[in-house]
Amino acid sequence: MTHPFDATWQQRCRDWAAAAGSDGAHDLSHIERVVVAAKQLAEAEGADLAVVLPAAWLHDVVLIDKRDPRRQQASQLSADKAVALLAEHGYPQQHLDAIHHAVAAHSWSAGIPCQSLEAQVVQDADRLDALGAIGLSRCLMLGGQWGRDLYDVADPLATQRELDDNQFNLDHFFIKLKKLPHTMSTPSGKAEGERRWAFMQQYVDQLMHELGK
Repeated sequence: MTHPFDATWQQRCRDWAAAAGSDGAHDLSHIERVVVAAKQLAEAEGADLAVVLPAAWLHDVVLIDKRDPRRQQASQLSADKAVALLAEHGYPQQHLDAIHHAVAAHSWSAGIPCQSLEAQVVQDADRLDALGAIGLSRCLMLGGQWGRDLYDVADPLATQRELDDNQFNLDHFFIKLKKLPHTMSTPSGKAEGERRWAFMQQYVDQLMHELGK
């Protein structure tokens, strides 16, 4: 089925996404990966690409650092800006409310329940980018950027202490990332999330082997 999101709209949305800048974890390459995953999930699940594609391109069109107290507002602000940009340039009005919801609901920190398949697809696609090889790389990159230690030398798997991902990067695997596959809303997203977590678990196992644990 044809939809209005053609190459011209893709280029516009890519330009808007690029103009939002980068906070390290969220940059144009992140957006492009989410778009690819969202398209794959949408096609597998039968979601409307006229909603999914612009929402995926613009889900981080307003960036707020993860450590900023306004972080919970980021997806709502992105949703507002996304539909304003799309409306200004003549995107079909009937899709705008659904796009707004899909962008607003994608965020982990916002805690907005998904009310549509399209929102589920965009949320799952974004969460997939926190898993697997790219998720591992992003986690370690940000941890270094924020001055976290890779792991607690005395107790790397936190068997005798509380997990603390403000101090130890490895702890974030177990505080959040390990749980992500179970939060996926679509069958396709859940299956891919489990595959990607399995890769990360292999990394943890190898790390413990090299540490002699």
